[in-house]
Parts: sequence; C-alpha cells; structure tokens
Amino acid sequence: MNDRPRFSAREIAALQDACTARWHREDGLPIPEADAWLRTVAEQHAANFELWHTEDRARTPGASDAELATVKRAIDRINQRRNDLAEACDTQLLDALRPLHLPQANAPLHSESPGLMIDRLSILSLKLFHTEEQIARADAPAGHAEKNRERLRILREQREDLVSCLDALWQQVMAGERRFKLYRQLKMYNDPDLNPAMYGSPSGS
Repeated sequence: MNDRPRFSAREIAALQDACTARWHREDGLPIPEADAWLRTVAEQHAANFELWHTEDRARTPGASDAELATVKRAIDRINQRRNDLAEACDTQLLDALRPLHLPQANAPLHSESPGLMIDRLSILSLKLFHTEEQIARADAPAGHAEKNRERLRILREQREDLVSCLDALWQQVMAGERRFKLYRQLKMYNDPDLNPAMYGSPSGS
C-alpha cells in the first residue's frame, strides 16, 4: 500500500465475484495478479470457496464414516486458514495506517473489524453465485426459480448494505472518527495443547 492506503469495499466485492465465477470454470484456485493487499483478499476468499465446497461434500447422501471423518478434518484445516487470512487482512490495513497515526486511539471503537466484514462479503459472493445457479436449474420443481429470485434480491440488498457500511467505516477511520482492532479468533480445536480430545488421548500424548 502507498502512503494513503487504497481501500474500496466495492472493489473487494467485485474481485470476490470475479474469482467466484473463474474458480467455478477452472481447475484449482488461481489467485489473480494484483497488489499484495488484493491478493490477500483473494486468498481469504479462496479459503471460503474451498470451505463451501468441502462442506457440501460432508452432506453427500451415502457418504461413509471414513469419508466424513476425512472431510471434517479438511473443514477444520480450511476454516483455520480462512480465519488466519481474515486476520491478515486486518494486519495489513493496520500496518498501512500506522504511519498516518491511525486509527486514532481515542476514537470510538467499531466492534467488527474490516477483515471480518470482508469475510462476510466473501460468503455473500458465494451465496449469490449459487443462488443464481438455482434460478437457472432446468430440472428444478415448480416455484423453485421464483423462490430463489426472492432470495437473490435479499442477498443483493444485504451485500449492498455491507459494502456501504464497510466503505463508511474506512472513511471514518481515515478521518480519525472511528477505530478498529485486530481481533484474534484464537481457535482451540486445531491446537493439540488446547483441545482435550487431542491432548487427553493416547495418540495426542
């Protein structure tokens, strides 16, 4: 980032949508060429993309216990990466703000950080894509498309609201009127020192 951090929630949402469409067409999760900031945003979205489709596998009818166990472990691993990258978004923003002596220490605290809001935008992008898929389904039962058009309308409104709120937060931070903090998720389930199912078992000792 340059002296004045570049930030646009609308640009973030557009990047997430472009990645969502591309990753459904192509194998793998290629991260687009971009600056370090937008690459982190795209990597965070890639974790949500992988998590979404891995969770779908957990709901496959007839999946064996062994298959479900494998998927569950994958979900835990991907979810950890998702949270780590949301924190990385906040870290990059705070690093870019520090030379400007921002956020103002005495400004009112915003309870949700930009990284967590970006994570919510990522999930909304995936919901929008898959809802549009359902509208286009040729084999869907009667009323399915109409139901999903209403769902799509709500999702678009929710994302527009979140984009506006995130851009407003950033403008307030830049003006010294609001501040945010890095909130560590401190997940316990993947830590062999904190999860009793891991440290309390013979294999974890």
